[in-house]
Amino acid sequence: MKKIIYSLLFAALFSACSTDFLDRNPLDKPSNEAFWRTEKDAMAAATGCYNGWFSMDEVIYADCASDNAYNPFTWEGWAVQAAGTATPTDPGYSYMGYGNMVRYNNFLENIHRPEMNEDLRKRLIAEVRFLRAWDYFQKVTHYGDVPLVTSVLEIKNANLPRTEKAKVVEFILKELKEIAPQLPESYSGSDVGRITRGAALTLKARLELFEHQYDDCMATCSEVMGLGYELFPDYKGLFKIANENNSEVILDVQYVESLYGNWVLGVLPPASVGGWCSINPTQSLVDAFECEDGKTIEESEVYDPKEPYLHRDPRLAVTVLAPGNLYEGKRYDPIDVKDPNGDYYAPYGRSKTGYLVRKYVDDLSDYADMWDCGMNAIVMRYAEVLLMYAEAKTMLGDIDQSVFDILDAVRDRAGIAHVAHTTDPKAMMKIIQDERKWEFAFEGLRYFDIRRWGIAADVINSITSDELYNFGSHKVFVAPANYLWPLPQEATDANPNLLPNNEGY
Repeated sequence: MKKIIYSLLFAALFSACSTDFLDRNPLDKPSNEAFWRTEKDAMAAATGCYNGWFSMDEVIYADCASDNAYNPFTWEGWAVQAAGTATPTDPGYSYMGYGNMVRYNNFLENIHRPEMNEDLRKRLIAEVRFLRAWDYFQKVTHYGDVPLVTSVLEIKNANLPRTEKAKVVEFILKELKEIAPQLPESYSGSDVGRITRGAALTLKARLELFEHQYDDCMATCSEVMGLGYELFPDYKGLFKIANENNSEVILDVQYVESLYGNWVLGVLPPASVGGWCSINPTQSLVDAFECEDGKTIEESEVYDPKEPYLHRDPRLAVTVLAPGNLYEGKRYDPIDVKDPNGDYYAPYGRSKTGYLVRKYVDDLSDYADMWDCGMNAIVMRYAEVLLMYAEAKTMLGDIDQSVFDILDAVRDRAGIAHVAHTTDPKAMMKIIQDERKWEFAFEGLRYFDIRRWGIAADVINSITSDELYNFGSHKVFVAPANYLWPLPQEATDANPNLLPNNEGY
């Protein structure tokens, strides 16, 4: 995939659309008619569909909408989600754009035209159908009801009303079920990074879990578990560029240095090494990590409040840069940036919680330039499949040895003591919820988790302004309104048929 990134230049050909919402054929007719001739055209068009399908910034910033982190900078698009102050006129990050959807639908309407290998045609169709399903997954999980568009619309038909969420979910699951058998289990060479059967099934399982379809989720996870994935032996190594595309990675966003570079890692480190300090982990996240004996900091005999980061779950040190940690040759000091105006709580250049994200940037020597590197963004990995399977079985009241084996395997890899085995569904769900919090911090899953578990208000509203060093804000979650995001004003202005907005907005 990285070797053919130049083909993404074709993306511009497939992304142009008018300012009208859900409008229109992305190519003028002569160009569209002339393009679809050869297998090379089809490959270029399919590769172009990958451009902008997801990104590293969406992976790492998403936790700012949860209880795990805070984003203090409004221009980065996540501050309003971090503070719970999103409105239609200030919605923060948005998933309501349909530009990519036009590109996908245009591809699917024209891929029949080139003279090419039929097996390759079927595979490319399946890849793009996945990308379209992924886009709708993002839309329904953030907004609920959204327009379901499966063809390139003419101007007169562009402003469609919202489709009921259940119908969109049904469409996504049907698409993923149909395309999975048409996708290969793996790729080699320049095709590594394209959509696989495991990716289609993992997204299907994720949505089934979110929709509380536990029998289906368990069955889908079982399919993925038979595809040959395995836990990478080193949790820290999972997030090293040297180990990209390892045995645990099911799907990632592919980047290539100096051509299609990952720019976002530079927002993570402290200002002392040129970083932006954009994502600030919360004290509640740090305190949640158990000690190495598998007990909480309140229960463990090895926990020392004077040395609070010692003898902890090793995933804490991989995930969070804490005060006093050795980093890039010096001890991290969260207040070492001096504001020229003498403001101790200066808004730029330091964390507002004292903590920063260490995952992905543990050693900056891994990159020639942290602002332009080839580090891929992991979107799905096998540990998620295992824990989804364990959760589905737990919710069905079917807690057996397979559930214990999964938890033991994940904790063995992390280097932490096993949990006590229990067949009590409530107790086991608490164990799984905690495990996901630690295992997937800053991987884009926590915000989805706390909403589907119905605990978002409890965990987010427990984050106090004191924890944010009096930065002037705190985290708020208003139920039920904040279980969905507001439709952006620009979308409803362009298409009044989207109204009314979601409840509370």
